[in-house]
Amino acid sequence: MASLKDVKIKIGGVKKTKQITKAMNMVASAKLRGAQQRIERFRPYADKFFDMLGDLGGQSEDAAHPLLAARDEVKTTGIVLATSDRGLAGSFNVNIITAALKFAQSKKAEGKDVKFYCVGKKGRDAVRKLGYEIPTALVGQMNALDFGMAASVGNRVMEDFLGGSLDEVFMFYGEFISLAKQPPVSLPLLPIASAGKEEGDVPAKAKDYIYEPAVDGLLAELLPRFVKVQVYRGLLDTSASEHAARMAAMDNATRNCDEMVGALTLLYNKTRQAAITTELIDIVGGVEALKG
Repeated sequence: MASLKDVKIKIGGVKKTKQITKAMNMVASAKLRGAQQRIERFRPYADKFFDMLGDLGGQSEDAAHPLLAARDEVKTTGIVLATSDRGLAGSFNVNIITAALKFAQSKKAEGKDVKFYCVGKKGRDAVRKLGYEIPTALVGQMNALDFGMAASVGNRVMEDFLGGSLDEVFMFYGEFISLAKQPPVSLPLLPIASAGKEEGDVPAKAKDYIYEPAVDGLLAELLPRFVKVQVYRGLLDTSASEHAARMAAMDNATRNCDEMVGALTLLYNKTRQAAITTELIDIVGGVEALKG
């Protein structure tokens, strides 16, 4: 049985850990409020942009813009992987990375090359260990997330797609649904025509848009912006999901600390009682020996 001193040291250590996890929970909660407000304000814009581009793309030929044209043969797949820079967020990063790597493995099994465009240290580290090519990696910037960051990622994948080094692009990120649910999501980015066909639920004829100037002229301006908007939405979702997952993880850790303190306190009392009983037995034994 552990000594009283050892048990007391363990209790003190667990209490200090509880203070840390509780503080991290409060920090994550404060950051979550701001991140949640940002994604909730941006989602209606991104959704309407997606609907409008789906209708606009449906009125044009694939040849109207290079970003709309699907390749006859897909040889290289690009994956934009959005994760957090820090851990202590439960299984949040693991779920996104696992989904992306499973998708990459399926593409490799089809004979395609796979390239990763990583945003976040956790995803970059996991992909690098497996030897995938990483043309772009943004690390340590999720706390300072802005549209310029999404634009740089979007510009890079569009440049590679138009240059012929990529034939299709998908984005994997954590979608913020609630405090308890942040599932990994796969979003097709390029070519834009295939993305609209896969996710557009409303047929083009049911929509009523008036475009000025002509459709082809608008495509050249809006399609690059559309890619950046979708990347930005994924990064905002990932940021809010990270804080929600970390808040839940730290809340669970705090409760576990309370349970450990209770168990260790019980052990301390049992150990103390056993020590007192042993001392009493020694005293009684000594008294009986003197009487004899």
